[in-house]
Amino acid sequence: MSAATITGAGAGTAAAAPSAVRGEVPDIWREFTKNPFGHPQIPFIGRAGYRTGRARFERPGRVVRAESYGAVADGTTDSAPAINRALAAAGRAGGGTVLLGRGTYRIDDLIRIGHDRVVLKGAGSDRTKLYATKNLTELIGVYGSRYGGDKSSWSWAGGLIWLCPEDRFRTLTDAIRAKAWPFEGWTGNKRDEWRTLTTVGPAVRGSWSVEVADASRLRKGDLVLLRLADDADHTLLEHMAGGGPGPEAYYWDDKTKLTSYVPYEWPVRIASVRRNKVTFERPLPLDVRPEWDPRITTHVTALTEAGVEGLTLEAVETPQSPHLLDKGYNGVALQCTYDCWVDDVTVRNVDNGFGFIASSASTLRRTRVGGRGEHHPYYCREGSHDNLVEDFTLERRTVAAPSGTQLHGINVEGLSSHNVWSRGRMEMGTFDSHRGMPFANVRTDITIVNDGQHGGDASAGPLFGARFTHWNIRVTNERAGLMKIDGLAPFSATVGINTVREFGQIDVPDFTGDLHSRLELYGTTDAVRPRNLHEAQQALQARLSARG
Repeated sequence: MSAATITGAGAGTAAAAPSAVRGEVPDIWREFTKNPFGHPQIPFIGRAGYRTGRARFERPGRVVRAESYGAVADGTTDSAPAINRALAAAGRAGGGTVLLGRGTYRIDDLIRIGHDRVVLKGAGSDRTKLYATKNLTELIGVYGSRYGGDKSSWSWAGGLIWLCPEDRFRTLTDAIRAKAWPFEGWTGNKRDEWRTLTTVGPAVRGSWSVEVADASRLRKGDLVLLRLADDADHTLLEHMAGGGPGPEAYYWDDKTKLTSYVPYEWPVRIASVRRNKVTFERPLPLDVRPEWDPRITTHVTALTEAGVEGLTLEAVETPQSPHLLDKGYNGVALQCTYDCWVDDVTVRNVDNGFGFIASSASTLRRTRVGGRGEHHPYYCREGSHDNLVEDFTLERRTVAAPSGTQLHGINVEGLSSHNVWSRGRMEMGTFDSHRGMPFANVRTDITIVNDGQHGGDASAGPLFGARFTHWNIRVTNERAGLMKIDGLAPFSATVGINTVREFGQIDVPDFTGDLHSRLELYGTTDAVRPRNLHEAQQALQARLSARG
C-alpha cells in the first residue's frame, strides 16, 4: 500500500513541529469553502441535527405535571406508570410538555415517548433524577442476536428512556417476545413494506435538488426516504468508499452484515416541489445513478419534535456484563426519530448510554455518561444520518472494568453518514468505528484519553468509508489508534491533531493503494482555524444562503 497523500504542514515527515506550520488556516479549509457540497475529503455537515441545526428546541406549549398522574419524587414509589400515563395523555392531546419536579423518582419500568411533540422535562440534570431498578431483559425479554448464540442485542439497542414511534415499538417488542429478529431500520420489519412514491433521475453528490418521474404525491414538508439499491458489482458500496482501485479490488460478497444494510435509506424532508423538480433540506449525501434504482419511498412512521431534557437517569449499580451479554441497563435510545432532541441529560451506571438507531436529524446537547463504566457510551447505527452530538462528556469510570468487558466510545456503524460529534470531553474511550462502513462523519473540537477499542464483526466490512474528518483533536495520552486516520480512511481528512504514536490496538487499512487521505497541521491543535468544523460550516452555509 502506498502512503496516504499528505499535504500542508507535515508533508514528507512523520511529525511537524508547531513552528513548522505554515499558518493556522489549513489549505484544505480554503479548498472546502470553494466547493463545500462536493469536496472530495470533507463532508458537508453544516445542517446536521434538529431542524438543520437550529439552536433552540421548541417545546409544546401545553404543560402537564407528572405528579397529577401519580408520580412521587420520594425515591421509593414506582413512578414509571404515572410518568408513562402523563406522556401518553400528552400524546393523545396532540403534544405537550410533561414536567418532573425536583427529587428522585423511582422507575421499575422503562419510560416511553411514542407520540410527536411530546417532551419529558425535569428541573435540571442536577435536580431531577430517575432511579431505574430493572433492565430491559427483565422488562421486555431476551433480545437475541440475529447471528445466533447467546449475544444480547440490548448491547446495541433500546433504552430505559426510549423515544420510538408507538407502532414501531409494538412491532419490536412483539418480535422480541416471539424470539424473532426485528429489523430496526427505516422500512419496517419487512423491507418490502415501503411504497415507491416516484423514481428519481441522475444527480451528483452535493446537489440539493433532483428530477423525479412523478411529483404528484410529493409535498413541501413531507418526510420521505431516498432509497439506493446496490448492483451485482457493488458499485454503490464502492462509491461510498470513494471509488477507485482500492474499493474496486475489495471483496464485498462475503460481508453479509454490511450488505444487509443495503439499500441505503436516507430520510430527508422536502423543502420545495416545482413541477418535477424536488429540493431537499440537505444536499445529497451520494450520487444518484440509474444503476442503483433510485426511488423516493415511504418509511415507517417517524417520531418528530419529541425530546427529553433536564434530568439524570441513574440505574441501580450492578457489575458491567461481559462483552455482548448486556442485560439492558441502557440510557436514552432514539429510534426512527427525526427532528428530536435530548438536552441536559446525564446517565449513570448504564450498559449503554445514548443511542441512535435508524435515527436522523436529531440532536444530543449537554449530555454526560458516568458511573461504573459501560459498553457503548454513545452509539450510532442501523443507517442513522445527519445527527448532532455537542457539548458531551464521557467521565472516567468509577470502578475498574471487570474481566471480559469492552469499552468503545463514540460509535458509528451500519452505513450511518453525516453525523457530528462536537465540543466533547472524553476521559476514556475512543472514536469507535464499528465497521459496517460508516462514511462522511465528523469529530471536531474534542479532548480525549484514547484508551478504548473499536468493535465490529468481520462480516460488517470496512472500518471507514469516504469523507471521515477528525478536526482539532487533543489526544492527551498520544495514542494514535482511530484518531489519526490518514492511513486508514479513504478520501478523508485529519486536521489539527497533536503528535501521536502507535500503541495498543493498531489497525490496518481495508483498502489497498493510495487512500487519497489528507493530513494537515499535524502537531497542532487549538491553533487551527476554524477551531470547530461544524460551527464553521454552519456559518459558511448562512453566508451562502444570504447571498441567495
